[in-house]
Amino acid sequence: MLKCNGMITPHCSLDLPGSGDPSHLSFRSSWDYRHDLQPVKQENEKPLPENMDAFEKVRTKLETQPQEEYEIINVEVKHGGFVYYQEGCCLVRSKDEEADNDNYEVLFNLEELKLDQPFIDCIRVAPDEKYVAAKIRTEDSEASTCVIIKLSDQPVMEASFPNVSSFEWVKDEEDEDVLFYTFQRNLRCHDVYRATFGDNKRNERFYTEKDPSYFVFLYLTKDSRFLTINIMNKTTSEVWLIDGLSPWDPPVLIQKRIHGVLYYVEHRDDELYILTNVGEPTEFKLMRTAADTPAIMNWDLFFTMKRNTKVIDLDMFKDHCVLFLKHSNLLYVNVIGLADDSVRSLKLPPWACGFIMDTNSDPKNCPFQLCSPIRPPKYYTYKFAEGKLFEETGHEDPITKTSRVLRLEAKSKDGKLVPMTVFHKTDSEDLQKKPLLIHVYGAYGMDLKMNFRPERRVLVDDGWILAYCHVRGGGELGLQWHADGRLTKKLNGLADLEACIKTLHGQGFSQPSLTTLTAFSAGGVLAGALCNCNPELLRAVTLEAPFLDVLNTMMDTTLPLTLEELEEWGNPSSDEKHKNYIKRYCPYQNIKPQHYPSVHITAYENDERVPLKGIVSYTEKLKEAISEHAKDTGEGYQAPNIILDIQPGGNHVIEDSHKKITAQIKFLYEELGLDSTSVFEDLKKYLKF
Repeated sequence: MLKCNGMITPHCSLDLPGSGDPSHLSFRSSWDYRHDLQPVKQENEKPLPENMDAFEKVRTKLETQPQEEYEIINVEVKHGGFVYYQEGCCLVRSKDEEADNDNYEVLFNLEELKLDQPFIDCIRVAPDEKYVAAKIRTEDSEASTCVIIKLSDQPVMEASFPNVSSFEWVKDEEDEDVLFYTFQRNLRCHDVYRATFGDNKRNERFYTEKDPSYFVFLYLTKDSRFLTINIMNKTTSEVWLIDGLSPWDPPVLIQKRIHGVLYYVEHRDDELYILTNVGEPTEFKLMRTAADTPAIMNWDLFFTMKRNTKVIDLDMFKDHCVLFLKHSNLLYVNVIGLADDSVRSLKLPPWACGFIMDTNSDPKNCPFQLCSPIRPPKYYTYKFAEGKLFEETGHEDPITKTSRVLRLEAKSKDGKLVPMTVFHKTDSEDLQKKPLLIHVYGAYGMDLKMNFRPERRVLVDDGWILAYCHVRGGGELGLQWHADGRLTKKLNGLADLEACIKTLHGQGFSQPSLTTLTAFSAGGVLAGALCNCNPELLRAVTLEAPFLDVLNTMMDTTLPLTLEELEEWGNPSSDEKHKNYIKRYCPYQNIKPQHYPSVHITAYENDERVPLKGIVSYTEKLKEAISEHAKDTGEGYQAPNIILDIQPGGNHVIEDSHKKITAQIKFLYEELGLDSTSVFEDLKKYLKF
């Protein structure tokens, strides 16, 4: 899989391209999806329009059970005839056909690292299976350790490296396994190392990126022919190739970085396939060139996308290239035949809101999963020989009949149409009297997270309306959608959010007294700005690790990632225009004595991306403004509740924290005066308390 978008940033989700599995958690069922598939009927197979965007890829498996309870498992990797995965506190492997049994070999006990509840975040197996490398983390910290296990009759840890981000194996001319890895220091990833083990041990740094606004990650092409060193910031990239057959040779530059040009590289049959935004329009398009003439002047246009299309991912096979797309807020798969340049566009079921990619090595099939915030993932497989898409059969989730998903649009004040995805119960009557939970993000060209979340499912079952507002600054409609909501266009995202909420109310979805808003990380900018300028639209707000003080953060260059963020927020230290513009929307800077919605903030004690100090300052200033407003209003004024819930640990966002989930739901129900008894009973079906 070729990751097209998603970067480690101080205020966005932890999704580093090339770093392996961004999430260690998945859901596994008791059935084998590979045997229970039936053809999918295609309503319309017209070619898809031109343009696409990049979505956060999850490579771990998420499978649904026929029951209403879900078993959490860890990342697994298939290599050769074995499956490598975590079992309890151990890294283990078993033969592929025995993966679901207890017949496995223990390779390493994670307890040897003396970490608190460690888990395996990513696994890479050396080509000839002499070694396996595993990145190990804990839930409450972004720090990681990469252990290298020598595979033998008695497996032993050969070495360990701290703070490894991405890593890949290649084999040199002497049949020796070489591990390439990137080292992360203070959230910055600038150094690339290569190491060998056994009798010929060596460990050397061979590349350092000197521009602090860039970060480095590694990606091994699908055919393992080249290791790519990807050097990126928010708008520009540069890629170097390391020959997988001679990894000690100097890397070859594909194209020197050009400001505003992004590109990602795959390989097949001595040709490079390059996903890039070079040329007009400045959206992603697929180009190719001979591997021995990689410079940009040799790139030939191979495939273009229609407007308002997002490239989510790309997967390369022997005779096919598969593009995963989002167009007009619906999902598509384009299968390109590389022998005859044929294109088949498959429109996917309208309930689907996101892809989950499979780490697949089968050249005959392309498996993936579809999911939505309220429906657990479902397996699909495109079989190249038959030219058909097959779907998993068996248990059909009842949510498909008891809920509706709507694709709506709101007209922003400048006339732009802003897409929304809305969920509610099919049998809901008088939707104007139902509670509404708005979701927003709108930064870094990242899509709103629309993966399955049990707490969202139970809210819909309990009568809530969920609305996902795909505002500018995000990436749902392509690169231009992001460009129109960053730097001195950030207020477009705020206008879009206001238009979405007003449109929903105008179309009979809830009302301000029953409307709530949730956001995490950089989504806190728009959420906090809305609370300042239009608080009457909302009753309550939940924020997690929110970015609330843009101005002071971006002026503090001692923070580890401020320089990487300049392309998104601007440089208020040196550009007065940027400084004055940030002052117009920055949540912290615009707090004033007025009525506010109630706010519940979850923060993390040692969060390096959004430091606790800024969140505490925001909370204190907000409480002071509310207190001043209460004095001016007089007796009888009911002040909103402002709650700051500080969680221990140093991670940025802990998505599966039961404590956080229950605290947020309890807050929303109490603020709206709703009975939460049934919702917590339903939640127990999904989460093990």
